[in-house]
Amino acid sequence: MPAPVSGASRGYTAASRAGSHGFRAPPSRAARTLLSAAQDELAQAEHLVAPTRRFAAAHLAALRGAAAVLAVRAQPGSRAGRPTSAWTLLGVVAPELAEWAAFFAAGSTTRAAAEAGLTRLVSQRDADDLVRQAGQFLDLAARLVLGDPA
Repeated sequence: MPAPVSGASRGYTAASRAGSHGFRAPPSRAARTLLSAAQDELAQAEHLVAPTRRFAAAHLAALRGAAAVLAVRAQPGSRAGRPTSAWTLLGVVAPELAEWAAFFAAGSTTRAAAEAGLTRLVSQRDADDLVRQAGQFLDLAARLVLGDPA
């Protein structure tokens, strides 16, 4: 499970976000909306009782957070060819989140199984851990999207 990484250790500083003139355009409405939806989804996950529902909601919250980062970082038309997963694309456009992307990509099949009602794959502990990890990931995603110093 990935741990939060400080801005300096991942090579991503306020200066690199701001550009050479110290100005950074505000995030798009779409990015802010996705980030808000991710935070709402995580808040819902925290209150769900069934482990499968908690796990699925936390994973979807993280996916929405990834989409918010992609809305800020991805360049239109930069990936011609076949479709790719959001987690794969996130690792490319935000290398500082590549470990998180791999972690959540690995949980995608478990989320799909949980959504299908397969309860034996997700314990209460698994759900609790994913809610916590999704929260850590969303904190990092919010800093990237909103330009807050890490």
